[in-house]
Amino acid sequence: MKKFTGYISAFLLGTMLLTGCQTSSVKKPETAVTKNETAETKNETEKASAEESEEAIDTVTLYITRHGKTMLNTADRSQGWIDAPLTPAGIEVASALGRGLKLEGIEFDAVYTSDSGRAIETAEIVLKEKGQNLEIHKDKRLREFNFGTYEGMPNDEMWGAIAAAQGMSLEDMMASMQTGSFMDTVAPFADTLAQLDKDKAAEEGNWPAEDIATIQDRLHAAFSDIVKESMDKGNADVLVVSHGLSIGTFLSTVDANAKVPTSGLKNASVSKVVVKDGIYTVETVNDLSYAEKGK
Repeated sequence: MKKFTGYISAFLLGTMLLTGCQTSSVKKPETAVTKNETAETKNETEKASAEESEEAIDTVTLYITRHGKTMLNTADRSQGWIDAPLTPAGIEVASALGRGLKLEGIEFDAVYTSDSGRAIETAEIVLKEKGQNLEIHKDKRLREFNFGTYEGMPNDEMWGAIAAAQGMSLEDMMASMQTGSFMDTVAPFADTLAQLDKDKAAEEGNWPAEDIATIQDRLHAAFSDIVKESMDKGNADVLVVSHGLSIGTFLSTVDANAKVPTSGLKNASVSKVVVKDGIYTVETVNDLSYAEKGK
């Protein structure tokens, strides 16, 4: 009996050892596969990171352009958030700009505009003349100043109201504009208009005129996003189509040395800004040479 019991014990012990060996032999391939999969995933991640770092750049050049002339420009009426189509002359100068940029060999990697039709139309014409088929990224933060209930008003009436609120005649205001900087004129203009329009806009349920801080904040946010996205994607040369007062304000805000004319920027003019290490350097302002070359 003891001999039989010994056989049984030996048999059970052998079975346990065999089972343990079988279990171990099954688990080993699973562990190996898991390690292989982890290694492959790691390699793919490292490869993607390497490709992204190779694509990213540290310098972006912005070609900031004012739209072509519109019907409201021709009628000498205020045109901020309201819109008007380009005139035949506006289409021609936008076309000339596109041809001039092509002749200079400038190829854009990306295009941004405000969501106003006149800016989008200008960008479309420029790209067509250059033979480039790029997506146009629209950003409402690139809009012109909002004049609130003064939108569409004859310019001399709007400016006259601002002059009166500042205790001077329109003639005196126009004369003072010739002695100060662009921001010396634009900042009090926007703040005074915003104050004048505050109650009136609320009564009419309209968007109120913007003060200068609001305008600067949205423009800075828009251009910061454009630059970051451009650097991440490797877009070195970028076309931005916006509006006269907004472009002048942005240039004056990011570079104290920018020489923005107090009379404003011309339609289809280009202001070239180079951005590196967070520093914005305005290289040219109100440059009409591209449009002139393309005529």
